[in-house]
Parts: sequence; structure tokens; C-alpha cells
Amino acid sequence: MRINALPSGNGFGFEISHAPEKSLARVGTISTPHGDIATPAFIPVGTKATVKAVLPETMKDLGAQALLSNAYHLYLQPGSDVLDEAGGLARFMNWPGPTFTDSGGFQVLSLGVGFKKVLAMDAQTFRSDEVVAGNKERLAHVDDEGVTFKSHIDGSMHRFTPEISMQVQHQIGADIIFAFDECTTLHNTRRYQEKALERTRAWGIRCLDEHQKLTLERSQKPYQALYGVIQGAQYEDLRKKAATDMAALRSTDPDSPIGFDGFGLGGALDKKTLGTILTWMNEILPAEKPRHLLGIGAPEDLFVGVENGIDTFDCVLASRIARTSAVYTMVGRNNLSNAINRRAFGPIDDECDCYTCAHYTKAYLHHVFRGKEIIAATLATIHNERFIVRLVDQMRAALIAGDYFEFKAEFMGRYKHLSGQARD
Repeated sequence: MRINALPSGNGFGFEISHAPEKSLARVGTISTPHGDIATPAFIPVGTKATVKAVLPETMKDLGAQALLSNAYHLYLQPGSDVLDEAGGLARFMNWPGPTFTDSGGFQVLSLGVGFKKVLAMDAQTFRSDEVVAGNKERLAHVDDEGVTFKSHIDGSMHRFTPEISMQVQHQIGADIIFAFDECTTLHNTRRYQEKALERTRAWGIRCLDEHQKLTLERSQKPYQALYGVIQGAQYEDLRKKAATDMAALRSTDPDSPIGFDGFGLGGALDKKTLGTILTWMNEILPAEKPRHLLGIGAPEDLFVGVENGIDTFDCVLASRIARTSAVYTMVGRNNLSNAINRRAFGPIDDECDCYTCAHYTKAYLHHVFRGKEIIAATLATIHNERFIVRLVDQMRAALIAGDYFEFKAEFMGRYKHLSGQARD
């Protein structure tokens, strides 16, 4: 099956080339002004226009097709106007391919309740709309117009609205940007989830209006695709309502209303029901538009995403755990700082083709982590990012070959059984 979903005149498009029967999984290509992305694909995160400890050239060498940065952080430092003057995010960071930016909506959650990057939560816990993580100050306050927040850098006060989020992201210049949304926690009450869902829908219209206006005003710039974000927490009816509403949403221009170019599936969720939640949304969202799963990237969750219709993923997990000496292997995670690696003179993973595994031993990595050497984070991050990028590439190849579920069974049988861990 081949679908040409979006007009190619603006430089953005999505084409599905393989769609197995009786599955939401698909293989395709996202086209952007800065290059194509073969999907499904993992998009490494360079929050502040850098994947920590790794050169952009190295990220290209290890197979990354695109990078995602954070609009909130780049707005605060160095400033979105600086990136605009520099020629956009890709040129600023010397990255030769496509880029994404998230809207800053997740920072509403992390600054507001102090849970930082944790999107996976347990749904069977307390409910409160005033929840704040222990020993944390609430740095963001949400209202129907937008969010007022305190900078984590210098304590200065700032205001984000849907319009400002679009202005910031247009200045940053990523190929794919996201509508401003309110990301709730699983601890919020049902009533608040409903309120946040309607707020995100209303913000979606304002984002479309501002995006359309800025696209016309900045017509000399490469086209930026805008994705709407689907929320709804763990509630089936809310997730389905959000998917239906966002798919139908249009700008208010009476002559040429526009819709979203794709969709981000977001929000805090209980990973035990990840597949079910994705199915609720992806059975409703238009098949011809790309879908991105925000902030999920553990190996077992990538399989769940791919087989339930996700085209691209982003997550900081691979690089974050690498900096603590935790690395992925075909049989699970290994902590390189552990004493067992002191005289382990083989690579992290015998089956890995990354630069680190080709040139360094676990014993050496154990040594540099124990000695707190900067190179430790670099080498471990190279390995972890390559492991995850390659894993999703292998899923894509398996879908094309028709043996995806055999590949999954082989991988998960080794990874889960021998590592003794079902989840990251």
C-alpha cells in the first residue's frame, strides 16, 4: 500500500510504503526541507541543541536521521532570536539533517509539579490537582490563556501562550514542531483531565492560526510542519475524544483553513497499558499523517509503539543512563561501574557495531567511569544511542521482510529473560 498523504510543494510529506495486514504498524518516509526520515525511526534528543557529550557528526555516523531539541530551554538560552539569526537550529548546531522541537508543554508539567522527565507513572495511586513532587517548588502556573513560569536558570518570570510557543518555534526553525499543550500527570483528577483536554484543544486552534500567519509572513524560510498533541491520560474516552478533535481541528481562516501535518501522542501514562492507549488513538487518527510518540524510548516500549502505529519516537533515556554508566546490551542493561567489569576485556556488546564497541573494552570504560573522566559519558552515550537507533532500524527492516514478530520474540526473549528486568 502506498499513500501520498500531504502535498509535496512545501517540502514536507509522508508516504507509507509497507503496512502489514491486521496491524497498525507501517513503514514509510517523512520528507522535510532538510532531508528524509525512514520510519519507524528513533529521534535522539539534543535538549539544548546538543546531545550531551557527543558531537553532531558522531550522531550522524551512528545512524541518527534527525534530532529533537527543546523550545523552552532554547528560548531561555541562548534565545530563539539568536537561532533565527544563525539560520535555524540545524545550522546553529552543525547538524546536517532534519530537526524537531517540542513546544514547551511538557515543561508545564515538569516545572509545575516537579516530576521532571518522568512520563511513565502508576495510574493506581493518589489523585490531586495540586500535586507537587517532594521538596519541589511549583515553578509554573497554568490558566486558559497560557502558562506563567519562573526560569530555572535565574528565577526571572516568563509567559508562554500558544502564540508565543509558535513564534519561538518558528524562530528556532526546526522542520517539525509541536502545538502547545497542557501535559497532565496521572495523579490529576478526572475532572482536571477533562479541563486540560479542552484547554489543549482550544490552544490547538490558536497554534494553527499563529502557525498559518507566521508561515505566510516567513515564506522565504523552509516550511515547518506542525503536529497536534493528543492528551487524555489513562482514560479511553478522553484519548479517543482528543484524537477525534485534533484530527478534525482547523485554523479559523475562512478562505483556506489548515489542519495539523501530523500528531504527537503525549502525556503521562501507565506503561503497562501503553499498547492499549496507542490503539485507542491510532485507530482514530488519519492513517496518512505521521505519528510521533513523545518521551518514550525503552527497548520494550519501542516494540509496543511500532506495532501500534507509531512512526517516530524521542526520549532522553539512552543518553541519560549512559552518563551514569548504564548501557544497553542484547541481554539487558549493564552498569559499567560495577566491579565485575574491572577485568572485562571485551566490548560492551559483542553484537554491537558502534564506535565504542569497536575500539574500547568494558574494563577501560569501568576505569574512566570510576575515575570520573569526561570521555566516559561520550563513549557510553555513543553506544546507547547507536543501540536504540539500530534497534528501531532493525524493526523497520523486519516489517519490510515480513518477520517483525519473529524478530521481536528473539530480541525480547534474550533481553528480558537474561537481564531479569521486564522494563527500564
